[in-house]
Amino acid sequence: MSRSQLSTYLAPPEPLISTVEQLPILFQDDHLVVIDKPAGLPVHKTRGMPHDAPYVTQVLGKQLDGSIYNVHRLDAKTSGVLLLARSSELAQQLTNQFAQRTVQKRYVAIVKGVPPASGTLDLPVKKARKGKKAKAVTHFKLLETLATGREHREEANQAISLLELFPETGRWHQLRQHCAQQRYDIIGDSEHGDYGLNRLVAGLVGYKRLYLHSQRLTFTHPVLAQEIMAEAMIPKVFEELLQLFRGTSEH
Repeated sequence: MSRSQLSTYLAPPEPLISTVEQLPILFQDDHLVVIDKPAGLPVHKTRGMPHDAPYVTQVLGKQLDGSIYNVHRLDAKTSGVLLLARSSELAQQLTNQFAQRTVQKRYVAIVKGVPPASGTLDLPVKKARKGKKAKAVTHFKLLETLATGREHREEANQAISLLELFPETGRWHQLRQHCAQQRYDIIGDSEHGDYGLNRLVAGLVGYKRLYLHSQRLTFTHPVLAQEIMAEAMIPKVFEELLQLFRGTSEH
């Protein structure tokens, strides 16, 4: 497909995963489990989902033959490190670590534009889709910027960038909202982002996804009192998208 065709090509819809039997495990013991969650798989069952749609706690419960308890937020469309507990008591202990902000979180995202080399985003964000706003803090670091060679809105040569994101708080869609507030929209964000650029990128790669990935999570094991650092490799699709523009970028 040539680049001149991109503006008119519509990629398939962005579906949730319809079938999944095994989830990649990064760490597990008798107390907790950490997985590399695929994009498109909800963590737990929510309203509006088909009755037979898979979700993490269900699939992992069958995979490990036991009950699995959710600990923290990770949107269905976001991939990467997800921590879960094997008892409700341990789930509460781990949840408390997130509430006390002792857990270190590192995300990577591909965004629109050219952010500064580093900085902090601290504008309030919505607590829910129709909720009031609350304080939120996200630190970021610019890793790479590439020119796409494509005109988009007022930009003659639209740039995209690879960012590290370090959220201190854990609000609803916090990273997506914070990036969108500065017009560094995360590519593929259909709720807060840039629809036209999302469509352009989807046409280029042939499918849709949110380019946001939970890459690393560091926490204290609630039983062993040891620091655990779990990492999930950046999805190949991130590298594939960036590679399209490397070598020809003017930035």
